[in-house]
Amino acid sequence: MIEDYLKEILGQTPEIEIKRSDIAHQFDVVPSQINYVIKTRFTIQNGYLVRSKRGGGGYIRIEQINALDNVDLIEMLLSSIGDSLTEREASNIIATLYNADLITRREGNIMMVAISRQTLAVDNRQVEEALRANILSAMLNRLRFEN
Repeated sequence: MIEDYLKEILGQTPEIEIKRSDIAHQFDVVPSQINYVIKTRFTIQNGYLVRSKRGGGGYIRIEQINALDNVDLIEMLLSSIGDSLTEREASNIIATLYNADLITRREGNIMMVAISRQTLAVDNRQVEEALRANILSAMLNRLRFEN
């Protein structure tokens, strides 16, 4: 419900600034639940940039990423990958590429198969996540140079 509420507001404006305590009070939840929703649903992989300021006058600012061009978006996604990537994080990146019309549904499905746990078939989760990060980084670099 919290995610839907914030996304509804973001549908009307490219950026919102909220007070965690206000939203928590509105939904009758503890403020840490607001943190959880923002941390898991409003990631760069999902096409959002989150900034926060702590303290009495603190806020959380959420904005949809509107890259100037495709290369900027791809570079932001690349910078978010790091040395390892879970299957869910990779899926979010692929969905962002699809939603930005950088890849077709078919290309997205092929990418999903390439980074899936079944395809990688590695018994060590750390090795699997490192391999997935390398594969998706290579795909994004290829997209970057084709754009």
